[in-house]
Amino acid sequence: MNSGNETMTPLADAVATHRFTADMEREHLEMMLEVAMFKEFDSGEIIFREGEPANRFYLICQGKVAVETQPGRGPATLIQTLGTNDVLGWSWLFPPHHWHFSARAVEPTRAVFFYGTRLRKKCEDDPVFGFELMKRVAGILIHRLQHTRLQMLSLAK
Repeated sequence: MNSGNETMTPLADAVATHRFTADMEREHLEMMLEVAMFKEFDSGEIIFREGEPANRFYLICQGKVAVETQPGRGPATLIQTLGTNDVLGWSWLFPPHHWHFSARAVEPTRAVFFYGTRLRKKCEDDPVFGFELMKRVAGILIHRLQHTRLQMLSLAK
């Protein structure tokens, strides 16, 4: 990242202003930028499939993504739709590092892609960074669990 009055690159700006990283310390943002790049998905494009190795995650900059599960051979069941300022993927951080759901772009989507395997190494090498990232991911997990709980309650009525 650039200092003071210099203009940030589009990638650095996208990471620094995303809700997930907006108040992150500069040093930690720089560590994340070392393993980041933009990625675009066409409408209907599969981003990852349930059961495959999980080695990345995304900050959604614009667009919509369906998080789905497909037990057996039946049709996919929508779990949640994610959009701008959401985070996609947490399985890269937790063993056995396989996707628990599938993700598909619902409309053209632009995201910041992070190499999860490289980020895990940075977390192990710098426990302060690792703890900060873990707190942020845990916050997402709690939010998603609450969302799922509310969905289940509405189905039970």
